[in-house]
Amino acid sequence: MSNSPSPVQPAVLITIIGETVLKDRIVKLLKSHDVTGYTINQVQGEGGHGRRLGDMAGYNTNIEIKTIVPLEASDAIFWALKEEQDAHALIAYRHKVEAFF
Repeated sequence: MSNSPSPVQPAVLITIIGETVLKDRIVKLLKSHDVTGYTINQVQGEGGHGRRLGDMAGYNTNIEIKTIVPLEASDAIFWALKEEQDAHALIAYRHKVEAFF
């Protein structure tokens, strides 16, 4: 067993689900908080804003964006996302994780 420090750090996994039209704004927001990596998927589902079938690219579709950040960055990102919620279908949640990045 090594005595060197663990490569794992406490962090926060943020998951954002929103309308596809928000993709560029969300990516810009993440990069403004020094996020260097994220994953984007097209998703389907149903919620308070109705069904999102994803049957036509760019219309009535949702994306899911995941990224891992420090806790302080997640607070700032959540505040900025909250401003988009008045005009768009959008939900975000976070989990405490341990990661190396």
